[in-house]
Amino acid sequence: MADEISFLPLGAVVQSFKVGGIDIVQGFPTQELYISHNSPHFGATIGRVANRISDAKIDSINGGQSYSFVANNGPNTLHGGDVGWGKRIWKGPTPVGLRSIPGVEGELKGGETVEFTLTSEDGDEGFPGEILVKVFYTAGKVVEGGKEITVLGHEYEAELVGGAEETVINMTNHSYFNLSGGPSIEGTVVQMCTNSYLPLSEWGIPTSGPAPYSKVATTTPFTLGATGPDFDDCFVADAAASPSAVPLDTRGQPLTKLVSAHHPGTKVHLDVLSTEPAFQFYTGKWIDVPAVGGAPARGSRAGFCVEPSRYVNAINVDDWRSQMLLKKGEKYGARIVYKAWKE
Repeated sequence: MADEISFLPLGAVVQSFKVGGIDIVQGFPTQELYISHNSPHFGATIGRVANRISDAKIDSINGGQSYSFVANNGPNTLHGGDVGWGKRIWKGPTPVGLRSIPGVEGELKGGETVEFTLTSEDGDEGFPGEILVKVFYTAGKVVEGGKEITVLGHEYEAELVGGAEETVINMTNHSYFNLSGGPSIEGTVVQMCTNSYLPLSEWGIPTSGPAPYSKVATTTPFTLGATGPDFDDCFVADAAASPSAVPLDTRGQPLTKLVSAHHPGTKVHLDVLSTEPAFQFYTGKWIDVPAVGGAPARGSRAGFCVEPSRYVNAINVDDWRSQMLLKKGEKYGARIVYKAWKE
């Protein structure tokens, strides 16, 4: 499946994902171009903490200590700091044999799996403790309802191995999807599993627990236009679930189909599933990448993101912090699945 799905050591990036002759993820032809031009985080594995940390600090871990980080998104820390895991060189891809993807029904043909590993040292971007983190990508095909579907499973696993008794973690993949085969996501039809989201401040920090999203009816199909609707919001998969009951390792949880999308012009479909309790849905307003290396310029709304994760800023909210708090002897884990096909 290497001709359809490819990865890079930088950021354990998902570089390409081809369906019906269309590459449905934004990226660059070489690793060097990711280093020089990937300000949007195309395809990157995000850590140590995906999304935002309020006021670029966390309080009261490791016996009441506080930790401050770079403020790289207004007053907040975004995506792990200036050199988060999406900008680090990982070891891999290392083939580790054939695997199934738990929660994916039907016989998985293929199942080739590669592993990426990274040691995030104590003090990495200001975060306490040394973490050993692994990403496993499993690719294959399943047949559902007579359709051959390309499947990409992501599995995350991390352990705190030294330097502190506690740290904080929240991982995701930052792929930008474009099903249109063109420069814009215009015309893409989207449906979510939920209309529950975390209301945000102007700088993207939740101001309360889950509430109904009122700008768009998200649980019925809606169409992304040339300029709107504009999303950069954290949706909650199950608003009735207790945030404090989310396990640190969600891999044992059932897969939930978070978002379904298709483009009527290309007839390309995408489902994003995960074991995670929340997901950021972003329609790419701030993409601004020039034409480089034979890749075209990418501008506003050149892709949309579905970023499964924990609640935004969970470590700084008493009832949510257990979602992100990693202690020595524990394992953090999560699973994300992309399923794509052409009619």
